[in-house]
Amino acid sequence: MEPQKQQPEPEEPNVNDTKVKGLNAFVLMFLIIIVMTILTYIVPAGQYERVEKDGRTIVNPESFQFVDNTPVSFLSMFTSVHLGLVEGAQIILFVFLFGGALGIMQKTGAIDSFIRVMAAKFGEKQYILIPLLVLIFASLGTLIGSAEDTLVYIAIIIPLTMALGLDAITGFAIVMLGTLATGFVSGITNPFNVGVAQSIAELPIYSGMWLRIIAFIAFYALTVFYIFRHAKKVRKDPSKGIYGKFNPKEAIQIDLNFKMSTRHLIALLILLLNFVALVVGVIKYQWYISEIGGIFLLSAILMSLVCQMPVNDIGAGFVSGARDMTEGALIIGFAQTILVITQSGGLIDTILYYISNLVSILPASINAIGMFILQLCLNFLVPSGSGQAALTMPIMAPLADLIGVSRQTAVLAFQFGDGISNMIIPTSGVLLAGLAIAGIPFTKWFKWVLPYFALQTTIAIVLLIIAHFTNYGPF
Repeated sequence: MEPQKQQPEPEEPNVNDTKVKGLNAFVLMFLIIIVMTILTYIVPAGQYERVEKDGRTIVNPESFQFVDNTPVSFLSMFTSVHLGLVEGAQIILFVFLFGGALGIMQKTGAIDSFIRVMAAKFGEKQYILIPLLVLIFASLGTLIGSAEDTLVYIAIIIPLTMALGLDAITGFAIVMLGTLATGFVSGITNPFNVGVAQSIAELPIYSGMWLRIIAFIAFYALTVFYIFRHAKKVRKDPSKGIYGKFNPKEAIQIDLNFKMSTRHLIALLILLLNFVALVVGVIKYQWYISEIGGIFLLSAILMSLVCQMPVNDIGAGFVSGARDMTEGALIIGFAQTILVITQSGGLIDTILYYISNLVSILPASINAIGMFILQLCLNFLVPSGSGQAALTMPIMAPLADLIGVSRQTAVLAFQFGDGISNMIIPTSGVLLAGLAIAGIPFTKWFKWVLPYFALQTTIAIVLLIIAHFTNYGPF
């Protein structure tokens, strides 16, 4: 049941109104395509020799030489868009397939029911409820890459925290910091950042899980501590709370008697078995994105059958979930277009050559941190995890070979840089949509979350140094 209030609820803001008034992501990507095309006429082309080693392609760092320029023509700039979509087809189609499966899972109502029953069971025990809810949302983020789909829970969790004498930002942080800053960033089996990045870097899918589990634990502890610290202040002095569009004087009633149906419970058990099968499959049988997408689709269909969803609703859920992934999937294609142009114009190896010379005088551990900082900055321009992976990993993977950083560490630097900055950048659509639903101004959120961002960045740097000194691999 929806939370009830004595007064009518404010009209839910239109998510479409929450987008940043600025340059559209695709316009920005196309401008980059134009710039890279022009650079093929200006920057000298270069080439490294690439060799096969242990089943992967690596760069021979001693083999760079300048070659004749092969500038990209005006017409080829446009045909490269199609070529980029073709090059990224395997990942793009996986994103659509996974999104469709997730759409079916959401439509069963099982995940929503699970959130509600946890709220009902622990609604009056805030010091149990907060870490429990953070763990639930963090698990959704780290295991299946939940992001936009968790926005619907903001309107459920905030009334719950208000009923406990807390404020709106506590409930908002439980959802956002739990899902994105803890779960999505650590990405234990996140298909959208780790899955895509590792496939581009030619790493075994979901390899190096041990350090990502450590990252999950560290970020989870930080998130719970940070939210608890704020919650205690608000309980002591409600005037220090941030309430957004919610009135703390309203008597908000939460249905603490909500119970999960047997069908939803069975559906959640199927989802749990899905993750067990996923871990066994990628470790023992070397499953790749086709198998991963297939197992999620199978689980989604089984969940829908258990929940007795009409056949048309299953199809509608799949289409709706896939449609939600369209922007991210197309960004992958545009990112691949940039790669097609830089490869056609002989620029990618020249870029690698100059960057590697620039950073070669630094310790490799510092190079890993440099990669992390670069990804933090790039996320402002390309806030899509899978899109940023497609744009940067073709350069970062061979760069890692050249400067003595393992490719697995380069992927870790990418996922930290991509995810951590999502909590502070004004180009993150998920963040802005959530803030609009909660009625919390971006400036207040930015001020509140900035110390958290600094602490999380520090943890990420420590983990990257550990990754370097443990030769985080397999390579």
